[in-house]
Amino acid sequence: MIGAYCSLYKSCKRCGQSKYYRQFPPRGGRKASGSSRKNICRKCERKKPAAPAPQAPPVPRAAKLLRQDRQGMIRMKGKSNNGRPWMQEIEWSLAVLLVEEQAAVVVTPYMIRRLYSNDDFRSMIMTRDHYTCRYCGGYGDTIDHIVPKSKGGHTTPVNCVCSCYACNQSKADQDAAGFMEKQRSPV
Repeated sequence: MIGAYCSLYKSCKRCGQSKYYRQFPPRGGRKASGSSRKNICRKCERKKPAAPAPQAPPVPRAAKLLRQDRQGMIRMKGKSNNGRPWMQEIEWSLAVLLVEEQAAVVVTPYMIRRLYSNDDFRSMIMTRDHYTCRYCGGYGDTIDHIVPKSKGGHTTPVNCVCSCYACNQSKADQDAAGFMEKQRSPV
């Protein structure tokens, strides 16, 4: 009698309750036998499934390549304007950002190399932007940070543009979008 009782009741996978087997819809399809039933009861099947959990943002490729030392730092090396090599320790998150924005390359899992010296970086930005000011369209002779360094911006090719001296001085520590909005609106 116990065996017959067990075969008539089934446990729902969603709610966990033990229910009479007729509370479970039959399986469909060619391979299902006439007596096979689904593992979710009809009541749970009618309910909308719970919203999927929010996914974490994708891990940058550089984050997979770089490993922190015991202090959580990465070594960065490069060359100064006169060609002398230098090395310093930077935070892991900054190293990932520099590699992602093409300002550095991964040498080993614990070291990156800065691609440009200060003079080389300046000339690269100027030639990339054809010596044209991003804000007024005139002749550009300086580089400007789109997100200012005072607000967390870094000196990377993605964050730097060519700018004329007047626009660079009047922009000061504003972000580029706010500065452009003030330029367009009449005072």
